[in-house]
Amino acid sequence: MNSLKKEEREYVIGRVQEYFELERDEQIGELAADQLVQYMVEELGPFLYNKAIQDSRQMVEQKVMNLDEDLLSLERPAGRPKR
Repeated sequence: MNSLKKEEREYVIGRVQEYFELERDEQIGELAADQLVQYMVEELGPFLYNKAIQDSRQMVEQKVMNLDEDLLSLERPAGRPKR
């Protein structure tokens, strides 16, 4: 979880502790919450990252398709009309 800023890391750890307290009626320490978050990042991170890449790819493909349509609409007829 080194890629998170200190404030982000603290926020996530706090949310894990809050979840355990509210949903499971358990107290979990900061170290345990940090370890759980680290484990989840390692296990789920690649799946979430790959999904984000797929979503980004679809968005870019849509933008390119729209750009292609926009460029085609700018084309002008060239040459002489056939008789």
